[in-house]
Amino acid sequence: MGEPVAEPRLRQVVDGVFAWVQPDGTWWVNNAGAVAGDGAVLVVDTCATEQRTRRFLEALDEATGGVPVRLAVNTHQHGDHAYGNSLLPEAAVLFGHEAMREALLADFVIDGCPPFWTPVPDWGNVTRRVPDVAIRGEVTVFAGGRRVELRHPGYAAHTPGDVVAWLPEERVLFTGDLIFNGLTPLVMMGSVRGALESLEWLAAFGAEHVVPGHGSLADAASLPGILAAHERYYRLVLDVARKGREHGLTPLAAARGADLGEFAAWDDAERLVLNLHRAYADAEGGEVDLLTAFGDAMTCHGGPLPTRV
Repeated sequence: MGEPVAEPRLRQVVDGVFAWVQPDGTWWVNNAGAVAGDGAVLVVDTCATEQRTRRFLEALDEATGGVPVRLAVNTHQHGDHAYGNSLLPEAAVLFGHEAMREALLADFVIDGCPPFWTPVPDWGNVTRRVPDVAIRGEVTVFAGGRRVELRHPGYAAHTPGDVVAWLPEERVLFTGDLIFNGLTPLVMMGSVRGALESLEWLAAFGAEHVVPGHGSLADAASLPGILAAHERYYRLVLDVARKGREHGLTPLAAARGADLGEFAAWDDAERLVLNLHRAYADAEGGEVDLLTAFGDAMTCHGGPLPTRV
């Protein structure tokens, strides 16, 4: 038996800005957050299940003294950040990139999760809720007078529809899954090269406080090292993909023969094969077959992928 996983908790990043941190950040266990202004709260992402989302919203309600959630944003389409949307107040205006909205409308996993994970997640009483406002580039919203800039990098990275929430006055950046702090990044539905390019874009914000999509919070001192580790990992993926294609190997065979080096200890290491499927597809002008890719990930893992949802 491993060490017990720490409980999720709401952390105040700066006055009125909160991060909902859910250890250990592995499959389906994300971070979310909120910005509280005078008379209004903006929520950044929800969670995968009814239980996890209700716990987040209850903690937020307690911390803000019941200030209503009037705005919300999804950083991308994946269910760990978006399936709890339907538990937000009906009157709250939900923002997301137009590609994210389209992807969530087409998402079949919320209707019945394939048995790639064990236990198979029980989403609870959630229904599909997509953004009311679709972003293309960027938009600025105000939560009770607090300025929040919602920005898209301009290309696919973790997904085609990544959005960050940037508070320029407080220097707080919610990155969504453009950052996995201390865990294996996932770019199967985006672009390895785009994810690599996004690192410089993230650094340019000059953030003093960073809320990643998964893993521990970061600050101005730790962020450069985190971004550098992501860069080394993405370059490893591209190198393994290049060599694998040169030798006629499948993504699974290339992953099995790869030396992860410093990244072998990162949780969810089996994501290498998923990322290789993306790199192969991009190099060959194709698209990723999700069922095949996840089947290969299970093979790498030695069985269904673990989840604590």
